[in-house]
Amino acid sequence: MMNITIDGSNYKVEVGERLIDVINRVGKELPQVCYHRQLGPIQTCDTCLVEVNGDLVRACATAVADGMRIQTKSARADAAQRQAFDRILANHMLYCTVCDNNNGNCIIHNTTKMLKVEHQEIPFKPKPYQVDATNPFYQYDPDQCLLCGRCVEACQNVEVNETLSINWEDPNPRVLWDGGKPIGESSCVSCGHCVTVCPCNALMEKSMLGEAGYMTRLRKPILDGMIDVIKGIEPDTGYGMILNVSEAESAMRDSRTRRTKTVCTYCSVGCTFDVWTKGRHILKIEPSEGLANGISTCVKGKFGWDFVNSPDRLTKPLIREGDKFREATWDEALDLVARRFAEIKAKDGPDALAFISSSKCTNEESYLMQKLARAVIGTNNIDNCSRYCQAPATTGLFRTVGLGGDSGSIRDIENAGLVLIMGSNTAEAHPVLATRVKQAHKLRGQKLVVADLRKHEMAERADLFFQPKPGTDLVWLSAITRYILDNGLEKKEFLTQWVNGLEDYKKSLEPFTMEFAAKTCGLSVELLKQVAHIIVEADGVCILWAMGITQHSMGSDASTAISNLLLVTGNYMRTGTGAYPLRGHNNVQGAGDHGAAPEVLPGYQSVHDPEVRARFEAAWNVELPSTKGLDNHQMIEAIHAGKLKAMYIFGEEIALVDSNANVVQDGLAKLEFFVAQDIFFSKTCQFADVILPASPSLEKEGTFTSTERRIQRLYQVLEPLGESRPDWRIVQDVANRLDANWNYQHPSEIYDEIASLTPLFAGVTYERMEGYKSLQWPVAPDGTDQPLLYTKEFALPGGKARLFPLAMSVPTDPPDEEFDLHLNNGRILEHFHEGNLTYRSNGIREKVPDAWVEISPELAKERGVRSGTWVQLISRYGRLRIRALVTERVTGKELYMPMNSTESPVNLLTSSYTDAVTDTPAYKEASVRMVVLDQVGSSPLPKVNSRFHHPTPQPGVEVERKWKRIDYEMPKGEPVPHGEPVQAAAKRAVISDWW
Repeated sequence: MMNITIDGSNYKVEVGERLIDVINRVGKELPQVCYHRQLGPIQTCDTCLVEVNGDLVRACATAVADGMRIQTKSARADAAQRQAFDRILANHMLYCTVCDNNNGNCIIHNTTKMLKVEHQEIPFKPKPYQVDATNPFYQYDPDQCLLCGRCVEACQNVEVNETLSINWEDPNPRVLWDGGKPIGESSCVSCGHCVTVCPCNALMEKSMLGEAGYMTRLRKPILDGMIDVIKGIEPDTGYGMILNVSEAESAMRDSRTRRTKTVCTYCSVGCTFDVWTKGRHILKIEPSEGLANGISTCVKGKFGWDFVNSPDRLTKPLIREGDKFREATWDEALDLVARRFAEIKAKDGPDALAFISSSKCTNEESYLMQKLARAVIGTNNIDNCSRYCQAPATTGLFRTVGLGGDSGSIRDIENAGLVLIMGSNTAEAHPVLATRVKQAHKLRGQKLVVADLRKHEMAERADLFFQPKPGTDLVWLSAITRYILDNGLEKKEFLTQWVNGLEDYKKSLEPFTMEFAAKTCGLSVELLKQVAHIIVEADGVCILWAMGITQHSMGSDASTAISNLLLVTGNYMRTGTGAYPLRGHNNVQGAGDHGAAPEVLPGYQSVHDPEVRARFEAAWNVELPSTKGLDNHQMIEAIHAGKLKAMYIFGEEIALVDSNANVVQDGLAKLEFFVAQDIFFSKTCQFADVILPASPSLEKEGTFTSTERRIQRLYQVLEPLGESRPDWRIVQDVANRLDANWNYQHPSEIYDEIASLTPLFAGVTYERMEGYKSLQWPVAPDGTDQPLLYTKEFALPGGKARLFPLAMSVPTDPPDEEFDLHLNNGRILEHFHEGNLTYRSNGIREKVPDAWVEISPELAKERGVRSGTWVQLISRYGRLRIRALVTERVTGKELYMPMNSTESPVNLLTSSYTDAVTDTPAYKEASVRMVVLDQVGSSPLPKVNSRFHHPTPQPGVEVERKWKRIDYEMPKGEPVPHGEPVQAAAKRAVISDWW
């Protein structure tokens, strides 16, 4: 700690703090237009100038030093601040009352008021550019742009898409996309960072325009006339009176505008933000305080919410009559569900029924679904979609370190010396998490190694990128681990103190020589040695992996091999290290955590453990089944075998997302009774006997658990649409029709019950997660959580980790002469999974209207294919018709197909093979043949898509280029003397003209 003086008062500060942060923290009023705590010093606006020990400095770019004397309100500092702000006002036309950004948080408005500006010395001068509204989600108005550079800094160094820049050398600088392209034809990925940090209305969400203000919906000629009136009276009244009127109008907006915190409903990063609404109209998404994301969003989280108000929403219960459905009352639908469940249970036993919970729904809802299955029906036939993606990663971590979740937080990934990404298209599947890796790589020298079949964005950025043959990751991981041990490169002290099973593990590695791995994986021995040395020489290694590893027949073993490698190299127990299996859906971690699985109760407590069962039986007042139930893959097999008669599923599109979809759909059609609960009439709903209309996340309360084990509250933004209900209420209604007598009034009551029964969540309460607060499990009874795991010991008996021996295995469904192409699949940035939600966003559909299959240039040349050619893909299990996209992201006979299609879903082509341990489908092991059809259409990816365009990377705003302009002079806080030299007067004229 150090001592400094600010305006005569003494304060203790920490070494290295920014002066501006200290000033803000102690409550001193200081203008700061370009500064944003999450962006750091940009230094374009000069409004934060203060005197430090007699010198005028920018507070944003100054670190505190012991004994500093700071004056924020001296005559010189005040004059400098005003001169700087006057230059900014010359770029911006103040018409706050009729501006959609006049919502109490406009920095220009608030700074004008703070400095009590009545008139500006340098008059506003329009810029010679038109408004750019070519992006479907936001627009840029150069005439309102301050040239503060916040948007550029956010794009270059926070999102790291590197699209935006400022042409400082131009006579009329402006913000540029790809050096001067229209926004809609640039590399902009519509993440919204730029709009979020804009301090005025230069960048605005189109959903705000004409909606936020009371008078902003007026037609443009009328609106322009009102602006002229406002500007016309300013010379006589000053800005003070105008601002008073605008603040009154802003206060009126508060009566109809709500700002409600929620958690994103898409991927598992756990982004949180405020949702601005006017009635049911979503004005905008505003991220700021989220511990996982801060100011960051992706296109889906920022703009992909149109589905909530879609006319396609289910709003009434539906009952099948023959081949059609009719609307029903809730009582009629619930009575039918209860009667048929009771009949089937009485006739065939409780295990003739099965339940599937949702990774899109809340922790509380998954808990109630498994409670319904176990405590009311009496079966452990309960599962969720983590079976489709992350169960193998969980298994690998349970085997080796004891807990089935990420070792640390996103912050720990940022702190790593090396990030190794395997089988994860992180920039598209987990875009906000990827920004943190891109930042660390670009700005702090973090090393990045990527192993994948495709050359996606993270592969393009990597220091080293290599492409093992499909399904061989277990082999090269084991080989480099053996190489490290054989050459004495392991962390010996760490292994001795913290790890068991080394000798047995070494024996299991004997087949995995470097030569064997090179031949099996299609890699060179030299490259494998290079990877091994990069890992052992790094100061902390984090390994990130996803479905490219887990969705194989050896997914559990490959995940185990990752953790084994981390243990051998000592990469656990400290920040910047560890295992990070990136969960897919927003609550896939939470659904598994809270007992929606056939072998565990909430908190991964085994159904086989008598003490665990006894605790739940006492609380629930029932006798619980003690044998493992069916997982979702086994459920389909049991239907075909005639053993499973009824199913209840909510929030899952099993008919499209389960592997070998033809077999799955045939199975659903055979059920005696099938209940589907969803917000849309999905493909799965087509097979149902009863459809119950549910509510999406914006229409209910509860908690989600992100990939970093972070439990966060979501608050109700809107009332349920029509007669739809939150899933937890529907599940309770079903249970009570079966005489359960549940009486939960709010999800917080459900979580109180969870915490009382589950040591992993013992200290979780809604009060401890109020607002933007969160908890990362395990949570002790006193509320202490563990953002970083294993700091004291591992979660296995004796507190030591365990090296788990592995054996060689080979992929299923290999290519042969007939099925000669390997088909890979995965997510894309714009759409989520099959697109049930995102296709209902017009803007997203404009950028990505359909799915496609990626074909390499060499294969395209060989087969006579170009982008837009229709092809038929035929596997051993099904066929589909789709357009080709020729791209260098794939090579040779590798194909890639994104999941975003309900018309041609990739799982029509995948098999029923699964991981041997978890039954996770081997989605990534598919072989096809391709028939080129005569029909040729347009490219499936329109030219407005960002993938066709080229960013303009640079270190940031590059403010030094601004400072080199002849018309720039740092404010000196001194009045211009009378009789100034001609040269000085000329320079001031240039400044006035430019600013």
